[in-house]
Amino acid sequence: MKDRSFFIRTFGCQMNERDSETLAGMLSDLGYRETTDRNKADVIIMNTCSVRENADRRFFGNLGQLKRIKEERPDVIIAVCGCMMQQQHIIDTLKSKYTWVDLVFGTHNIHEFPKLLGNVLDERKKVVDVWDQADEIVEGLPAQRKHPYKAFVNIMYGCDNFCSYCIVPYTRGRERSRDPEAILEEVKALVADGVLEITLLGQNVNSYRGQIRNQDKEEAGGGTVMDSSGEYVSFAGLIHMLNEVEGLKRIRFTTSHPKDLSDELIDAFALCEKLCPHIHLPVQSGSTRILEKMNRKYTKEEYLELVEKLRRKTPDIAITTDIIVGFPGETEEDFEETLDIVRKVGFDSAFTFLYSIRKGTPAENFPDQVAEEVKHERFNRLVEEVNRISAEKNRALVGQVVEVLSEGKSKTNKALYTGRTGGHKLVNFKADEDVTGRMVKVLITESSTFSLTGRAV
Repeated sequence: MKDRSFFIRTFGCQMNERDSETLAGMLSDLGYRETTDRNKADVIIMNTCSVRENADRRFFGNLGQLKRIKEERPDVIIAVCGCMMQQQHIIDTLKSKYTWVDLVFGTHNIHEFPKLLGNVLDERKKVVDVWDQADEIVEGLPAQRKHPYKAFVNIMYGCDNFCSYCIVPYTRGRERSRDPEAILEEVKALVADGVLEITLLGQNVNSYRGQIRNQDKEEAGGGTVMDSSGEYVSFAGLIHMLNEVEGLKRIRFTTSHPKDLSDELIDAFALCEKLCPHIHLPVQSGSTRILEKMNRKYTKEEYLELVEKLRRKTPDIAITTDIIVGFPGETEEDFEETLDIVRKVGFDSAFTFLYSIRKGTPAENFPDQVAEEVKHERFNRLVEEVNRISAEKNRALVGQVVEVLSEGKSKTNKALYTGRTGGHKLVNFKADEDVTGRMVKVLITESSTFSLTGRAV
């Protein structure tokens, strides 16, 4: 039988990366092997993201390049999936302009992929199958991880926040939490397979609320935080449960929402030794007026109060964030408020974005759209300030010994190993022996804006 291969291109967030791991696992179970050369793959999958306009452009650019491959190899299967496919205008565009696409499916029926692929192969006709919503969470799907020592773990799907600029609630659906027992079982299996660090994933991960079976309440106990009904485990409670998993070294999570940052979760950073001292806490804007227009449900002052609470409990916690520049109606005064909160918090790093209109969101129709040249000018000023603070934060670590999960040799310098600290700082370091897959003490000797350099001690 011919050796069959697949190629997956992933756009977007860690949730998409995890979905791609699932798709890879399914294809592996079907007898396919992964290849890095799309020109030779029998199945090519584009896993899309709808959050930013540039992701749309990159997707369509890549999809256009696949036309030649289809013409040269008509038997190749080209599939597209992910968040963009949950929008009817995208599907209509694919049908009319990208006729070389064989299979289209969405975020809610990824578990159906093997069957859908089989239909395309058996019937040799195009298949478009996108569900409007998910019926239930499907457990036990295979996955082919990218990293042997780290793993993504989905704990919930969807989002109920409806930020005015964001399409995610419309593409990923409403919030649905996995049962804590299923998560615990998955993490234990990952640890048995050599995983040392897990990252808990959700569009709004700290709004997790998982139902627990009566017979397992006592086992969950300990520091577990449950709601007043005694039937549900909170996000902080889940972390307490996972903190007890033998062999697990680190717990991370992303992405959190400030409105759901509970005192119990803040306490968990101090109480759970495996929870990394790092939180990604998107602020989006420093202007309370703009935050209200964004429907973020907190003020600048409330965000700063959360930061103060975090640092009071965990003084060395690293705080990273997302910031949008040029939201409709943003004035120079509003932008100065953003610069002010960046300075007051002292973010370790930030993902910065130019606001782009997302079709189907409330902000699409907001008046006072900010001119592109103004957006870019503000963006450059913001990046300069963020980078200045990042460099300063990293410089402060020179001379300190930090613990790094070594992921193996650096891709850019084979003389060095690479990994991250608990605070998610990238470290490239020398070691006298192979330290791949180990927790390593590293003395930091140099710093830059985006990384640290050191040697194992």
